[in-house]
Amino acid sequence: MSIMNNALSGALASQLALATTSQNLANMQTKGYTRQMALLTAVGSERGNNRSPGNGVAVNNLLRISDDYKNQQMWRSASGVGRHSQTQPYLTQLERVMGDNAASLSAGVDKFFEAMNAVAGVDPTSTPLRQQVLTAAGTMAQRFNNLNNVFNAQLQSLRLQRSAIVSSANVTIANIASLNRQITIAAATGTNHSSLVDARDQAIDALASQLDLEVSDQPDGTRSVSLKTGQALVLGGIAGQLNVSGGTTQTFSLSFAGSTFDLDSVSVGGQLGGLGAYERNILLPLQQGVADMAEQIADKVNTQLAAGFKMDGTAGGPMFVYTPGSTSNMLQIVDGYQTADLAFSSDGTPGDSGNLQKIIAIKNDPINVTSLGMVLIADADTQLTGKLAVDSQQNRATLATNETIRNQAVDDWKSTSGVNQDEEAINLVEFQNMYQANMKVMSVANALFDATLAMMS
Repeated sequence: MSIMNNALSGALASQLALATTSQNLANMQTKGYTRQMALLTAVGSERGNNRSPGNGVAVNNLLRISDDYKNQQMWRSASGVGRHSQTQPYLTQLERVMGDNAASLSAGVDKFFEAMNAVAGVDPTSTPLRQQVLTAAGTMAQRFNNLNNVFNAQLQSLRLQRSAIVSSANVTIANIASLNRQITIAAATGTNHSSLVDARDQAIDALASQLDLEVSDQPDGTRSVSLKTGQALVLGGIAGQLNVSGGTTQTFSLSFAGSTFDLDSVSVGGQLGGLGAYERNILLPLQQGVADMAEQIADKVNTQLAAGFKMDGTAGGPMFVYTPGSTSNMLQIVDGYQTADLAFSSDGTPGDSGNLQKIIAIKNDPINVTSLGMVLIADADTQLTGKLAVDSQQNRATLATNETIRNQAVDDWKSTSGVNQDEEAINLVEFQNMYQANMKVMSVANALFDATLAMMS
């Protein structure tokens, strides 16, 4: 009986629709889950049968409700957040260190010249005052060394972090390729592979925070993933491999299908590109700027001391030793340097302070500092710190903007692909009513069948 067959198909379809709704509700809080929908299609009558209304309903497919444009928006915004979120902790740390009066270079330089002013204003031969100069010089040198140590610690941390990101990205790239293969097999066998596609999209989202990506869908259901610069990371089931080499200076490359491509640590984008940009554009120039200060202050003071005379009337010698590239002792006081070695006299007379006045005047001499150009010694650290503050503020503002874009992209994705509790509750009631109505039809059909049998008996 067609009435029984129609009702049975309706009952089975509503059961599958209810199962789909229950799956959606069960995964309402599952991160990255994309809701599904049963696609119901009316089954037409047999060919040539004009008096049949049809043969019920069939579940033609289970649809995965997804918008590729919104996926792309979400992945692009993840890259922007990753790029700027990784660098902000480093910027904040340097701001605190360089802006702290107890550790700043400006305070150290000021105290060094203040100690010499004190000698000039009282007695150039005073041993206690001369000792204050040596103490202030040692303190200033230590501040340069401490700040240089902070720079070196950040460089080490950056390199370790980049290596960890590369390792994590390689695992994710391999996972995407594996999921591509599983999805192809599932599609060929007619198996619902929505959960596999969800897992792949989450893997792409995670990778997008580490690198700038281009993602494209292929006819076989796979997704190809490449860098914004064009190098392929995943094609079908084939995965690339990121490589990092070098100690002090890291280099990056990508191996794919037997070929190797060199990568720029900044152009790759995401977390990896953000760390590369911070090292190249902020940290290394800042470290070199501080080294420029230390070298030129030491050179100017040493040169002027060599033009004067010590307490015993002999020619002066250098006070500072500058060691370029040193990880811990970039600037030091010459070993064994004594208060009597301070060549403050310009004519060999012990009480003369002519050369001391010239040393004091060095504070207002210009020096050439990387990223700043020609600046006064007295202003160099202030300008370096100010430039750092501007860079940090710009990064924070850009990060906040990218986080807003990311949140909006996620909300847009959820509006399409996320599970809506109210909508699913309505579906639950509607499909339940559909099931009960079809069961009622089957009951009526059964009663008609029984009545027909009774008439014929």
